[in-house]
Amino acid sequence: MRWSRFYIPTLKEAPSDAEVVSHKLLTRAGMIRKLTSGVYTYMPLGLRSISKAASIVRQEMDKAGANEVSMPMVQPADLWQESGRWDFYGPELLRFKDRHQRDCCLGPTHEEVITDIVRGEVRSYRQLPMNLYQIQTKFRDEIRPRFGLMRGREFIMKDAYSFDRDQQGLDVSYQAMYDAYMSIFSRMALSFRPVEADSGSIGGSFSHEFMVLADTGEDTVVVCKECSYAANIERAEVFCTGDECDRLDIPFEETATPGKCTVEEVAAFLDVTPAAIIKTLIYVADGEPVVALVRGDRELNDIKLKNLLHADTLEMATPEQVQKWTNAPVGYAGPVGIQVSRIVADNELRLATDWITGANKADTHLKHVSLKRDVKLAGFADLRLITEGDACPKCGGAISLTKGIEVGHVFKLGTKYSEAMNCKYVDEQGREQTMLMGCYGIGVSRVVASCIEQNHDADGIKFPPPIAPFEALVLNLDIRTEDVCAKVDEIETLLAAQGMDVLVDDREERPGVKFKDADLIGIPMQIVVGGKGLARGVVEVKDRRTGEKAELPVQGFAEAFAGWKKAVYAGWGITD
Repeated sequence: MRWSRFYIPTLKEAPSDAEVVSHKLLTRAGMIRKLTSGVYTYMPLGLRSISKAASIVRQEMDKAGANEVSMPMVQPADLWQESGRWDFYGPELLRFKDRHQRDCCLGPTHEEVITDIVRGEVRSYRQLPMNLYQIQTKFRDEIRPRFGLMRGREFIMKDAYSFDRDQQGLDVSYQAMYDAYMSIFSRMALSFRPVEADSGSIGGSFSHEFMVLADTGEDTVVVCKECSYAANIERAEVFCTGDECDRLDIPFEETATPGKCTVEEVAAFLDVTPAAIIKTLIYVADGEPVVALVRGDRELNDIKLKNLLHADTLEMATPEQVQKWTNAPVGYAGPVGIQVSRIVADNELRLATDWITGANKADTHLKHVSLKRDVKLAGFADLRLITEGDACPKCGGAISLTKGIEVGHVFKLGTKYSEAMNCKYVDEQGREQTMLMGCYGIGVSRVVASCIEQNHDADGIKFPPPIAPFEALVLNLDIRTEDVCAKVDEIETLLAAQGMDVLVDDREERPGVKFKDADLIGIPMQIVVGGKGLARGVVEVKDRRTGEKAELPVQGFAEAFAGWKKAVYAGWGITD
């Protein structure tokens, strides 16, 4: 492919609204163009990279026994109402009416559609297990789309759905998809980790996220330094050690704390550490108030609380609600005498007593509070976010926190959708049974952006060969010199015969412009052909990942290039 015939509109500057590296570089490299908020056109270079990622996904899904389908993007509301998600999903679901005034939506996911397909076609246990997948455009009306392809409203996704007879079958299907994902991201030469995760709005009992490790990631990943444990911070369990402490003979008493309503202000005023204070957090779960207690130097994990309560919705109480249930303004709530019947406390609060809490009275706190003596608790549970100093819940080893970008997610859905939508099969005894489902997604367009977040420098992108738009870029530095053009053609033919994707920069531009554009678009292997080099009998090559340059002889170029290419691939961990 010749650059002069390929549309690559590179830019010197990134757009002002580009916040993260991938957004800036994808735009500057001419790979995407913004149409409207969170919606992008994939330009030729970007589409090639996305298509290569999709091809790897497709190959591994087929190898794992899944069958490809293509489902409609427009979905009727009645399916979502049948599953119970029409009202629950929220404003991210873009809803509209067709000309017949029937409610519809643009599909953010396809659990309902695939369940409807299978329940109408699959009746016997002999037809199971089954796994169907698609690679298709999705739409989620994000309230704040940002970061380019990292969090857009419209995106390309691979979603697969498994159907099994029983839990054992679901476990097998889940493991097959887990293994396929390991192969997919390994083949893309990404640095990633599978981590335990919360199932979120999709539902289900068990899930893993696949995280590309990058300093710019939005998600915090918990990793044990001593074992294989890894989890999303929302899912990570906190392992509390120590003896329970509940003895306190001193009665609680009020103490004035005028104008001191934050943990830090109260701690400084009373000359204690934040760890001596209990935070009293008031939520509304499915319309009912609930109080959650954590140590003052800790942060509550909303996901853990929501899961503990088995709540569909969980929101912080408004200032008006806090005033109603505590008779005090925000900042003075406490568990002693609060007008809320359900109070749950983090496990860590078992390990100490003699707490300071809000007094449910303006400008006042309580000292010497005993949770066991003074509070009607519904129970203790793991409610807080894990921190760097906590122990691994699996082995007790040291925990570290790193950043990651979610590119894949696998769920065990169980019967969440099949039960609601009457998706059943007839077993060997002729009895109807509910199918067990799994759901498995990969953000195909997001993979490319995540790859760039992980692989770039000040000059541009560093694409790993498997998902680079082209594997090699041949730069013709003397476009008007016949010998140089002939050698460029010869190299292009040689590499193409080896099955490589080759882009030839045949533009009438200065060498400096070509070098800058070459680094910007990030093609992994650069081959520089110029008159001066040929006069010396060499062709210069550059490994974009390391920036290292070398000279290969014109005579015997094929053999020399093969060895150099092998070294370039090995640098990416690719040995095939």
